Amino acid sequence: MRQYSKAEAFLARHGMEPNAFSLPAVTAAFVDEMERGLAGGGGSLDMIPTYLACGLPEPGRRAAVIDAGGTNFRASRVLFTEHGPEIEYVERSPMPGTEKPSTWQEFIDFSAHKLYRVMDGADALGFCFSFRAEITPERDGRVISLSKGVELDGCEGHLICSDVSAALKRLGAPVLPSVLVNDTTAVLLSGVSLLRTGGYDSLAGLVCGTGENTCCSVDSGKISKLASPGMPSMLVNLESGCFSVCPRGDFDSELDALTSNPGDHLYEKMCSGAYLGELCRLTLKGAAREGLLTDEGAERIHSIAVLSSADADELAINAPRLFSKRDAALIRDLCHAIFSRAARCVCANLSAILILTNKGLDPARPACICADGSVIRYSRAFSSELNHYMDSFTRAVLGRHAVLNIVEDSTTLGTAAAALINC
Repeated sequence: MRQYSKAEAFLARHGMEPNAFSLPAVTAAFVDEMERGLAGGGGSLDMIPTYLACGLPEPGRRAAVIDAGGTNFRASRVLFTEHGPEIEYVERSPMPGTEKPSTWQEFIDFSAHKLYRVMDGADALGFCFSFRAEITPERDGRVISLSKGVELDGCEGHLICSDVSAALKRLGAPVLPSVLVNDTTAVLLSGVSLLRTGGYDSLAGLVCGTGENTCCSVDSGKISKLASPGMPSMLVNLESGCFSVCPRGDFDSELDALTSNPGDHLYEKMCSGAYLGELCRLTLKGAAREGLLTDEGAERIHSIAVLSSADADELAINAPRLFSKRDAALIRDLCHAIFSRAARCVCANLSAILILTNKGLDPARPACICADGSVIRYSRAFSSELNHYMDSFTRAVLGRHAVLNIVEDSTTLGTAAAALINC
């Protein structure tokens, strides 16, 4: 039996092969879940209205920005000039609750101290919070839940900007208007200047790094759960990592049971950087248990306690030197299949956005997907497969056209733009 056939047969037995789910069927289910979310119908996608619009800030204005991501925490000051935004200062720290559990109040006090250091000359405050939060009409956010391995005890139900503003007041800081955005919304807003060229018909945002999420602009008439949106269209945060209508395999279930939030963010656990390495490790251990590897190869696989997504990506591209030729080929094929399936998940997500918003119909004016995240930026196995699926399915089957665009410091720049445009 060919080595690749052996890998395929193993993945098929466990429901883990890339073709385990139909792209047309999952894309259609994604559209249906988006529509249910917009109607408030209780689907797996929150479809959170942001009460934010696109635009460009006036030159000469500054914003102080906090970016609380899955692994990193950044405090920055951004100046908008006639030539575009400039980051005047940035300070980076580990995200509270990642290295060890923390409390919500500790996180708020930490955020206020970091923000206080970058507020000089700022006209507004922007807070990028990369987790599930219900956005209020005042553009604050009420925490729904955390993910990506971050533990902040007592976070649920808190208003983020309100809590940070109260902590800043205790520090003697001036009162400034503030806006909360999700990281994916910020990534989308980092590309607003691209619409000036006339080369694109719309923007969407994609983050595929520690977590996975998307954002798009939706006509307010489609957001039936809002009685009075107050604007013709607004950005909507899908929270697409929570999508649940997709077939999952044995090792997906095994991984889910090991996480701090079993049963939640199931789609994210199939395609984001926080989980791809572990998913590959569990898949390889399963292959070792079933005798697909040599005894020496199985022993080495079982000795791996942690496999990062970056290391798993390397295994998916290059045959590992520490293994025999036979084992190396199988390991490469299994890991590559996990990354290919992740790209297939993201393709279904993006394709559903194009269908719902009816964008990307003209190849001369495609949709622009503003994208960021470690998997998007650095995974060679994922990137090649995503391009393949976007070409073979989104373009060739659906007749929708989109290009991916990566903006440096996108969350910082997009959050600053949101603060100055919408305050």
